[in-house]
Amino acid sequence: MRILCAAAAVALAAAPSFAQTPMDDPLDARDAKRMDRMEKVVRELRDIVFKAQKTGQPVVVQPADTDARMAEQASRIADLEQTLTKLNGSLDSTTHDLDQARRDNAALKAELKALGDRLTADEQKATDAASSATAAAGPPPPPEPPPQGADPKAAAADAFGKARQLMLSGDYDAAESAFSAYVTTYPDTPRTPEARYWWGKTLAVRGDFVKAAGAFIAAIRGWPQTAWAPDAVVELSRSLVAVKKPTDACQTLTELGRRYPKAPPSVKSRAAAVRAQAKCS
Repeated sequence: MRILCAAAAVALAAAPSFAQTPMDDPLDARDAKRMDRMEKVVRELRDIVFKAQKTGQPVVVQPADTDARMAEQASRIADLEQTLTKLNGSLDSTTHDLDQARRDNAALKAELKALGDRLTADEQKATDAASSATAAAGPPPPPEPPPQGADPKAAAADAFGKARQLMLSGDYDAAESAFSAYVTTYPDTPRTPEARYWWGKTLAVRGDFVKAAGAFIAAIRGWPQTAWAPDAVVELSRSLVAVKKPTDACQTLTELGRRYPKAPPSVKSRAAAVRAQAKCS
Protein backbone atom coordinates (compact mmCIF):
# COMPACT_ATOMS: atom_id res chain seq x y z
CA MET A 1 0.00 0.00 0.00
CA ARG A 2 2.83 2.28 0.84
CA ILE A 3 4.45 1.43 -2.46
CA LEU A 4 1.27 2.41 -4.40
CA CYS A 5 0.97 5.67 -2.57
CA ALA A 6 4.60 6.47 -3.32
CA ALA A 7 4.11 5.73 -7.05
CA ALA A 8 1.04 7.94 -7.15
CA ALA A 9 2.91 10.72 -5.47
CA VAL A 10 5.74 10.46 -7.99
CA ALA A 11 3.20 10.55 -10.88
CA LEU A 12 1.45 13.61 -9.49
CA ALA A 13 4.74 15.36 -9.03
CA ALA A 14 5.81 14.64 -12.62
CA ALA A 15 2.46 15.63 -14.23
CA PRO A 16 2.94 19.45 -14.31
CA SER A 17 6.36 19.04 -15.85
CA PHE A 18 4.94 16.82 -18.62
CA ALA A 19 2.07 19.23 -19.38
CA GLN A 20 4.41 22.21 -19.86
CA THR A 21 6.51 20.50 -22.63
CA PRO A 22 5.42 21.98 -26.12
CA MET A 23 4.58 19.65 -29.01
CA ASP A 24 5.77 20.20 -32.63
CA ASP A 25 3.21 21.96 -35.01
CA PRO A 26 2.66 19.75 -38.15
CA LEU A 27 2.18 22.90 -40.34
CA ASP A 28 4.63 25.73 -40.64
CA ALA A 29 3.58 29.38 -40.39
CA ARG A 30 3.04 29.89 -44.16
CA ASP A 31 0.84 26.86 -44.53
CA ALA A 32 -1.19 28.01 -41.59
CA LYS A 33 -1.73 31.43 -43.20
CA ARG A 34 -2.75 29.78 -46.47
CA MET A 35 -5.25 27.63 -44.68
CA ASP A 36 -6.66 30.68 -42.92
CA ARG A 37 -7.13 32.50 -46.23
CA MET A 38 -8.75 29.49 -47.86
CA GLU A 39 -11.09 29.05 -44.93
CA LYS A 40 -12.00 32.75 -45.15
CA VAL A 41 -12.78 32.45 -48.89
CA VAL A 42 -14.83 29.32 -48.32
CA ARG A 43 -16.79 31.06 -45.56
CA GLU A 44 -17.48 34.03 -47.86
CA LEU A 45 -18.59 31.78 -50.73
CA ARG A 46 -20.82 29.81 -48.33
CA ASP A 47 -22.40 33.05 -47.11
CA ILE A 48 -23.06 34.13 -50.73
CA VAL A 49 -24.60 30.78 -51.63
CA PHE A 50 -26.76 30.69 -48.53
CA LYS A 51 -27.89 34.27 -49.15
CA ALA A 52 -28.80 33.41 -52.75
CA GLN A 53 -30.76 30.38 -51.60
CA LYS A 54 -32.70 32.51 -49.13
CA THR A 55 -33.49 35.38 -51.56
CA GLY A 56 -33.86 33.34 -54.73
CA GLN A 57 -31.53 35.74 -56.60
CA PRO A 58 -28.78 34.40 -58.87
CA VAL A 59 -25.26 34.43 -57.57
CA VAL A 60 -23.25 37.28 -59.16
CA VAL A 61 -19.51 37.34 -58.69
CA GLN A 62 -18.15 40.83 -59.34
CA PRO A 63 -14.88 41.00 -61.27
CA ALA A 64 -11.83 42.17 -59.43
CA ASP A 65 -10.90 45.83 -59.67
CA THR A 66 -7.74 44.91 -61.56
CA ASP A 67 -9.71 43.08 -64.22
CA ALA A 68 -12.01 46.08 -64.67
CA ARG A 69 -9.07 48.41 -65.13
CA MET A 70 -7.45 46.05 -67.61
CA ALA A 71 -10.68 45.88 -69.58
CA GLU A 72 -10.92 49.69 -69.58
CA GLN A 73 -7.33 50.05 -70.81
CA ALA A 74 -7.97 47.46 -73.53
CA SER A 75 -11.00 49.46 -74.68
CA ARG A 76 -8.97 52.67 -74.80
CA ILE A 77 -6.23 50.98 -76.78
CA ALA A 78 -8.82 49.69 -79.26
CA ASP A 79 -10.22 53.23 -79.65
CA LEU A 80 -6.74 54.63 -80.22
CA GLU A 81 -6.02 51.97 -82.84
CA GLN A 82 -9.27 52.80 -84.63
CA THR A 83 -8.47 56.54 -84.57
CA LEU A 84 -4.96 55.87 -85.87
CA THR A 85 -6.39 53.77 -88.68
CA LYS A 86 -8.73 56.61 -89.69
CA LEU A 87 -5.87 59.14 -89.58
CA ASN A 88 -3.73 56.91 -91.78
CA GLY A 89 -6.62 56.59 -94.23
CA SER A 90 -7.10 60.36 -94.32
CA LEU A 91 -3.36 60.89 -94.82
CA ASP A 92 -3.30 58.42 -97.70
CA SER A 93 -6.30 60.15 -99.30
CA THR A 94 -4.70 63.59 -98.91
CA THR A 95 -1.43 62.36 -100.39
CA HIS A 96 -3.30 60.86 -103.35
CA ASP A 97 -5.22 64.10 -103.94
CA LEU A 98 -2.01 66.13 -103.77
CA ASP A 99 -0.30 63.85 -106.28
CA GLN A 100 -3.32 64.09 -108.58
CA ALA A 101 -3.32 67.90 -108.31
CA ARG A 102 0.36 67.97 -109.20
CA ARG A 103 -0.26 65.76 -112.21
CA ASP A 104 -3.19 67.91 -113.31
CA ASN A 105 -1.10 71.06 -112.90
CA ALA A 106 1.70 69.57 -114.99
CA ALA A 107 -0.80 68.50 -117.65
CA LEU A 108 -2.34 71.98 -117.71
CA LYS A 109 1.06 73.59 -118.13
CA ALA A 110 1.82 71.21 -120.98
CA GLU A 111 -1.50 72.01 -122.66
CA LEU A 112 -0.92 75.76 -122.30
CA LYS A 113 2.56 75.43 -123.78
CA ALA A 114 1.17 73.36 -126.65
CA LEU A 115 -1.52 75.98 -127.24
CA GLY A 116 1.05 78.76 -127.26
CA ASP A 117 3.17 76.81 -129.71
CA ARG A 118 0.17 76.22 -131.97
CA LEU A 119 -0.84 79.87 -131.83
CA THR A 120 2.69 80.90 -132.73
CA ALA A 121 2.72 78.42 -135.60
CA ASP A 122 -0.68 79.63 -136.79
CA GLU A 123 0.50 83.21 -136.64
CA GLN A 124 3.54 82.34 -138.72
CA LYS A 125 1.36 80.50 -141.24
CA ALA A 126 -1.01 83.45 -141.36
CA THR A 127 1.90 85.79 -141.88
CA ASP A 128 3.30 83.60 -144.65
CA ALA A 129 -0.11 83.37 -146.27
CA ALA A 130 -0.51 87.11 -146.05
CA SER A 131 2.92 87.62 -147.58
CA SER A 132 2.07 85.23 -150.40
CA ALA A 133 -1.24 86.96 -151.04
CA THR A 134 0.46 90.34 -150.98
CA ALA A 135 3.13 89.19 -153.39
CA ALA A 136 0.48 87.81 -155.77
CA ALA A 137 -1.65 90.93 -155.64
CA GLY A 138 1.22 93.35 -155.79
CA PRO A 139 2.33 95.77 -153.11
CA PRO A 140 -0.44 97.74 -151.42
CA PRO A 141 -0.48 101.47 -151.82
CA PRO A 142 1.75 103.05 -149.21
CA PRO A 143 -0.03 104.89 -146.42
CA GLU A 144 -0.13 108.61 -146.62
CA PRO A 145 2.75 110.07 -144.66
CA PRO A 146 1.81 112.50 -141.91
CA PRO A 147 2.10 116.16 -142.85
CA GLN A 148 5.37 117.91 -142.20
CA GLY A 149 5.64 119.03 -138.59
CA ALA A 150 2.56 117.04 -137.52
CA ASP A 151 2.51 115.39 -134.11
CA PRO A 152 3.07 111.60 -134.63
CA LYS A 153 0.63 110.75 -131.81
CA ALA A 154 -2.03 112.99 -133.29
CA ALA A 155 -1.42 111.53 -136.76
CA ALA A 156 -1.76 107.97 -135.40
CA ALA A 157 -4.96 108.85 -133.57
CA ASP A 158 -6.37 110.44 -136.74
CA ALA A 159 -5.48 107.37 -138.85
CA PHE A 160 -7.09 105.03 -136.30
CA GLY A 161 -10.24 107.15 -136.17
CA LYS A 162 -10.61 107.19 -139.96
CA ALA A 163 -10.15 103.40 -140.19
CA ARG A 164 -12.69 102.84 -137.42
CA GLN A 165 -15.20 105.16 -139.12
CA LEU A 166 -14.85 103.23 -142.39
CA MET A 167 -15.71 100.00 -140.58
CA LEU A 168 -18.69 101.51 -138.78
CA SER A 169 -20.03 102.76 -142.12
CA GLY A 170 -19.91 99.20 -143.52
CA ASP A 171 -17.07 99.79 -145.98
CA TYR A 172 -15.10 96.73 -144.88
CA ASP A 173 -12.77 96.70 -147.90
CA ALA A 174 -11.63 100.23 -147.19
CA ALA A 175 -11.52 99.55 -143.47
CA GLU A 176 -9.36 96.48 -144.03
CA SER A 177 -6.89 98.54 -146.05
CA ALA A 178 -6.93 101.34 -143.49
CA PHE A 179 -6.26 99.10 -140.50
CA SER A 180 -3.59 97.18 -142.44
CA ALA A 181 -1.89 100.48 -143.23
CA TYR A 182 -2.15 101.53 -139.58
CA VAL A 183 -0.41 98.44 -138.17
CA THR A 184 2.28 98.81 -140.83
CA THR A 185 2.84 102.50 -140.22
CA TYR A 186 2.38 102.47 -136.44
CA PRO A 187 3.49 98.99 -135.23
CA ASP A 188 4.24 100.03 -131.66
CA THR A 189 1.56 102.46 -130.54
CA PRO A 190 -0.74 101.72 -127.59
CA ARG A 191 -3.65 101.25 -130.03
CA THR A 192 -1.82 98.93 -132.44
CA PRO A 193 -3.19 95.73 -130.76
CA GLU A 194 -6.72 97.11 -131.03
CA ALA A 195 -6.09 98.03 -134.66
CA ARG A 196 -5.04 94.41 -135.28
CA TYR A 197 -8.27 93.29 -133.61
CA TRP A 198 -10.41 95.45 -135.92
CA TRP A 199 -8.28 94.42 -138.87
CA GLY A 200 -9.03 90.78 -138.03
CA LYS A 201 -12.72 91.64 -137.89
CA THR A 202 -12.66 93.07 -141.43
CA LEU A 203 -10.73 90.04 -142.68
CA ALA A 204 -13.23 87.64 -141.08
CA VAL A 205 -16.13 89.51 -142.68
CA ARG A 206 -14.46 89.08 -146.06
CA GLY A 207 -13.90 85.33 -145.36
CA ASP A 208 -10.11 85.48 -145.10
CA PHE A 209 -9.97 83.44 -141.88
CA VAL A 210 -6.29 82.52 -142.13
CA LYS A 211 -5.15 86.13 -142.10
CA ALA A 212 -7.88 86.97 -139.59
CA ALA A 213 -6.54 84.33 -137.18
CA GLY A 214 -3.06 85.84 -137.49
CA ALA A 215 -4.41 89.32 -136.78
CA PHE A 216 -6.33 88.14 -133.71
CA ILE A 217 -3.33 86.22 -132.37
CA ALA A 218 -1.16 89.32 -132.67
CA ALA A 219 -3.90 91.40 -131.00
CA ILE A 220 -4.25 89.21 -127.90
CA ARG A 221 -0.56 88.44 -127.44
CA GLY A 222 0.12 88.95 -123.75
CA TRP A 223 -3.60 88.63 -122.94
CA PRO A 224 -4.31 92.36 -122.56
CA GLN A 225 -6.94 93.41 -120.04
CA THR A 226 -8.99 95.57 -122.40
CA ALA A 227 -12.67 95.73 -123.27
CA TRP A 228 -12.18 94.22 -126.73
CA ALA A 229 -9.79 91.39 -125.71
CA PRO A 230 -12.45 88.76 -124.74
CA ASP A 231 -14.24 89.29 -128.06
CA ALA A 232 -10.91 88.93 -129.89
CA VAL A 233 -10.44 85.51 -128.26
CA VAL A 234 -13.90 84.41 -129.43
CA GLU A 235 -13.18 85.72 -132.95
CA LEU A 236 -9.89 83.81 -132.97
CA SER A 237 -11.71 80.59 -132.01
CA ARG A 238 -14.26 81.19 -134.80
CA SER A 239 -11.46 81.64 -137.31
CA LEU A 240 -9.75 78.45 -136.09
CA VAL A 241 -12.98 76.51 -136.55
CA ALA A 242 -13.28 77.95 -140.06
CA VAL A 243 -9.78 76.74 -140.99
CA LYS A 244 -10.55 73.22 -139.65
CA LYS A 245 -8.71 73.44 -136.34
CA PRO A 246 -11.43 72.70 -133.77
CA THR A 247 -9.00 71.39 -131.14
CA ASP A 248 -7.10 74.68 -131.12
CA ALA A 249 -10.41 76.53 -131.05
CA CYS A 250 -11.52 74.59 -127.93
CA GLN A 251 -8.23 75.29 -126.15
CA THR A 252 -8.58 78.97 -127.03
CA LEU A 253 -12.08 79.04 -125.52
CA THR A 254 -10.74 77.37 -122.38
CA GLU A 255 -8.25 80.20 -122.08
CA LEU A 256 -11.11 82.68 -122.50
CA GLY A 257 -12.75 81.46 -119.29
CA ARG A 258 -9.45 81.45 -117.41
CA ARG A 259 -8.07 84.79 -118.66
CA TYR A 260 -11.32 86.74 -118.79
CA PRO A 261 -13.73 85.31 -116.17
CA LYS A 262 -15.68 88.60 -116.12
CA ALA A 263 -16.32 88.74 -119.87
CA PRO A 264 -19.69 90.25 -120.86
CA PRO A 265 -22.65 87.85 -121.14
CA SER A 266 -22.90 88.49 -124.89
CA VAL A 267 -19.30 87.35 -125.36
CA LYS A 268 -19.86 84.25 -123.22
CA SER A 269 -22.99 83.43 -125.24
CA ARG A 270 -21.08 83.65 -128.53
CA ALA A 271 -18.28 81.57 -127.02
CA ALA A 272 -20.80 78.86 -126.09
CA ALA A 273 -22.06 78.81 -129.68
CA VAL A 274 -18.53 78.43 -131.04
CA ARG A 275 -17.82 75.71 -128.46
CA ALA A 276 -20.84 73.78 -129.70
CA GLN A 277 -19.76 74.30 -133.29
CA ALA A 278 -16.27 72.99 -132.52
CA LYS A 279 -17.77 70.07 -130.53
CA CYS A 280 -15.62 70.79 -127.49
CA SER A 281 -15.83 68.23 -124.72
